[in-house]
Amino acid sequence: MRNIKLTIQYEGTNYSGWQFQKNAVSIQEVIQEALKKILGHKAAITGSGRTDAGVHALGQVANFPTASKIPLKKIYMALNSMLPKDIVISRVGEAGPKFNAQRSAKSKLYRYTLVNGDFIDPFIRRFAARSFYKLDIGLMRKAAGKLTGRHDFSAFRATDKDPGKESMRSIKVLRIERTGNVMNFFVEADGFVYNMVRNIVGTLVEIGRGKFPVSRAAELIKKKDRRLCGPKMPAKGLCLMRVKY
Repeated sequence: MRNIKLTIQYEGTNYSGWQFQKNAVSIQEVIQEALKKILGHKAAITGSGRTDAGVHALGQVANFPTASKIPLKKIYMALNSMLPKDIVISRVGEAGPKFNAQRSAKSKLYRYTLVNGDFIDPFIRRFAARSFYKLDIGLMRKAAGKLTGRHDFSAFRATDKDPGKESMRSIKVLRIERTGNVMNFFVEADGFVYNMVRNIVGTLVEIGRGKFPVSRAAELIKKKDRRLCGPKMPAKGLCLMRVKY
């Protein structure tokens, strides 16, 4: 039995997210249907993790088992010829028998893109959110520093998802870069609670505009109170950049 590893890029605009859903089209479902036609059997693919509706990926990783002897190059070419234009397989490889895209992951890197201005460039409008407030990036970076390291991030989790689930996570990188009116937030962690990145960015935006003090970041970690957090940012600004193994 072979264990095939896929690296996947997709624009999430037209999908309900990565994970299969009964009444909506998911990226996982679309890829599985294409694989079934290529391999001649159902291939249950395991992704490194869920991405929500509207979230994008440059480096999603998935794997699936198969007894098929079809060469990797043919799988790669066939998949990309059958998939819609907003989903691309960037790499196909053969992994060890114990490799699991989800359980074997050591960390994930996300990027959140925010346009700080009155209008969004039409060429990135599907990949960026907007804030028209004047933002102080210095204050935002100070607050971001309070969130790095290992903490309980329950205050940054969606209130209706996995309320009893473990929420200790380690943020290795939380960096903010600005070019013109475009801000990119890079967040790398060993795991994420539901909506964690979008809620972190929403909180940093509130700090940058002066609505919250810089101390709010540490306060959220200490008090674990979602009501003190900033608003959840739109899904379209979020992109899974890379999964590290």
